[in-house]
Amino acid sequence: MPLEWTDAGGRRRLRLDGRWTVNEAPALAPRVAEAAQGAAGASVLDVTAIEKLDLTGAWLLRSLERRLEGGGGRVEWQGGRPEQLDLIDRIDSEIAPGAGAGASPPAGWTRALEDLGRATVKARESALDLLGFVGLVTAGIGRIAGSLKRLRLPSVVRHVFETGLTAVPIVSLIAFLIAVIVAYIGAQQLRKFGGEIFVVDLVTVSVLRELGVLLTAIIVAGRSGSAFAAEIGAMKLNDEVDALRAMGMDPVEVLVLPRIFGLVIALPILTIVADAMGLVGGAVLSWYLVDIPFGQYVERVQGSISEYTFWVGMIKAPVFAVLIALVGTLRGMQVRTSSRELGRLTTDAVVQSIFLVILADAVFAVIFMELDI
Repeated sequence: MPLEWTDAGGRRRLRLDGRWTVNEAPALAPRVAEAAQGAAGASVLDVTAIEKLDLTGAWLLRSLERRLEGGGGRVEWQGGRPEQLDLIDRIDSEIAPGAGAGASPPAGWTRALEDLGRATVKARESALDLLGFVGLVTAGIGRIAGSLKRLRLPSVVRHVFETGLTAVPIVSLIAFLIAVIVAYIGAQQLRKFGGEIFVVDLVTVSVLRELGVLLTAIIVAGRSGSAFAAEIGAMKLNDEVDALRAMGMDPVEVLVLPRIFGLVIALPILTIVADAMGLVGGAVLSWYLVDIPFGQYVERVQGSISEYTFWVGMIKAPVFAVLIALVGTLRGMQVRTSSRELGRLTTDAVVQSIFLVILADAVFAVIFMELDI
């Protein structure tokens, strides 16, 4: 039956009863539209007899209220305005095209501070995630130290091969070319002062202390850090990590620790290769550009290094390896839903690994300066 208006002391009164739910909505919609036609002035909506009201019924009531108010009338509720309508009002205020039109978007310093706040919160969350992951890895190492049978040696050897031996060509080429560039620039500048012989010192110290290990770590971060994130992320998407847990295996011991151990072994080896190729590159350019014979170059190399020069670079390699492996495996373990998220986290793994490597290198520089090494 249609909804009928009655007179209540000079005001129109509409009594609503029964169930106002999704099941009754098809029958209620035309009745609501008919009741809203021609209504004007003050109106009273009596909802005391409504037995059940869900969001679909609330949308119908909100539609009736809007139509009555749109005609210039005023709506009062007998029995109180249903709470579901307040929820609908909040949703409308957030998605309505004109919502917030009077407020100007943040600009200038306000926008900059807002972006800084978001970046700070994101950095804090990332730091906490990394700290928690470090705790899991530390616990896993403790379990392996208590029982070496838990160490998956074949997996470690495989990762040493994949992250170390297969990277030798690209690391050698990059180290050789960078040393040639450094030697060339140094020779061009030192020639003005007649100090071409010091090109050997420049190449030796820069390669052994900084460039060899730093360039190697950056190459490995882009090559192996991304591979760690992509491999583990793909396993997450395929539910392989959950399958490991279902079989009673710890994913940290199976997937994370072998990669960390493998990279800790591989990166120092790659650093030695990069140092050697960097010195060879310096020797080639010194002979070609400055006419320094190979024998004299070797003597000058031996005289320019101290007892700490080589080891300063080598000490950094395991630390860089741990940072790269931690970030790569962490981002892989964080993949949840889609291939798009996998791509984003793989990119994050590379960027954050390189950032942490450079940051750690700066910290090492300060420490060695304080120790006068």
